[in-house]
Amino acid sequence: MFLTAAILLAGCSSSEKKNSSDAAPESIFFDYQVRGEEGSDVVTVLIQYRYDGENGSTLTLDEPASVSLDGEVLKGDSSKITGAYYEIQKPVEAFSGNHTIVFTNTDKTLYKEDFNFQPIKLLTEIPATWQRGDLELELTGLEAEDFVKVIMTDTVFASEGIERIDTVRKGKLTITREEMAGLADGPIQLELIRESDSPVKKGTAEGGRLFISYGLKRECLLIQ
Repeated sequence: MFLTAAILLAGCSSSEKKNSSDAAPESIFFDYQVRGEEGSDVVTVLIQYRYDGENGSTLTLDEPASVSLDGEVLKGDSSKITGAYYEIQKPVEAFSGNHTIVFTNTDKTLYKEDFNFQPIKLLTEIPATWQRGDLELELTGLEAEDFVKVIMTDTVFASEGIERIDTVRKGKLTITREEMAGLADGPIQLELIRESDSPVKKGTAEGGRLFISYGLKRECLLIQ
């Protein structure tokens, strides 16, 4: 529930609703978001359609307009904060692989968007107490060369912490001792997030975005 609320708040710029039949077919913007995180058994697929750009009013799809995921037609919902949206949750393990979103516009034009979802896994066991030094991590679920957001924070307000996008080659990632210099001794939280944000491949003239994210967290005690 909290993940869904966060997604909706992050992705929504206008809560005003309109019907798809009131929008010109080529003026509809596609907003597709696929999110998961370690510790949750489900992946959330959130879909919104907007009139006149990514900041426009959200659209309720009225027949013959519809949206489906892997052949399953999605039911719409709405709230005062987020406007209209279409959402479905799937088990993480079963959802790994290729998927297709099909949008049928009011003029019965079909728009197919294919994507691949793959959760990342951390093979390296992080000890409860970590003495400062290079932290070498091994990950699976990535391409031979891929990108992961690395976030490392402590509990001291003034600390700089670490937040960067790193290139991962053959599943290997290193956080150096020098990078940890800005972290205070004590409890540390490490987040690794693989995400992509790209234009839809098949959309209207207005375009759209496909955002895919999966993250994991670890905690340990950092000492000298």
